[in-house]
Amino acid sequence: RPSPEEAQLWSEAFDELLANKYGLAAFRAFLKSEFCEENIEFWLACEDFKKTKSPQKLTSKAKKIYNDFIEKEAPKEINIDFQTKNMIAQNIQEATHTCFSAAQKRVYSLMENNSYPRFLESEFYQELCKKTPITRAAQGT
Repeated sequence: RPSPEEAQLWSEAFDELLANKYGLAAFRAFLKSEFCEENIEFWLACEDFKKTKSPQKLTSKAKKIYNDFIEKEAPKEINIDFQTKNMIAQNIQEATHTCFSAAQKRVYSLMENNSYPRFLESEFYQELCKKTPITRAAQGT
């Protein structure tokens, strides 16, 4: 569990939240409660994809990301426009590290502008920021 001070840092920038393992976990749990965790899962899949070295792995990961998040009726379909979907469908034939860049930027922006402010307002996040006084009950005595 993060300290209240650590949790408060997450409100300074969306990147601070994503860079912190507790922050990421808390944000993911929040998105799950809002039924939109596919956004963070897609973003993380893209981050992992960009670090892939082997061309064979790149192609197989690209197809997996496409099947999981992009194609129509995908199990975790993200909300992106038709042109972006088409562009990705063409790009994954010759997968490069940038074939999901446009979609990833769009999803990042969606999370930063919509989900992130709601997360900061949420009771869940507010609780993490509270300094809790240590009581005997909390110590289990």
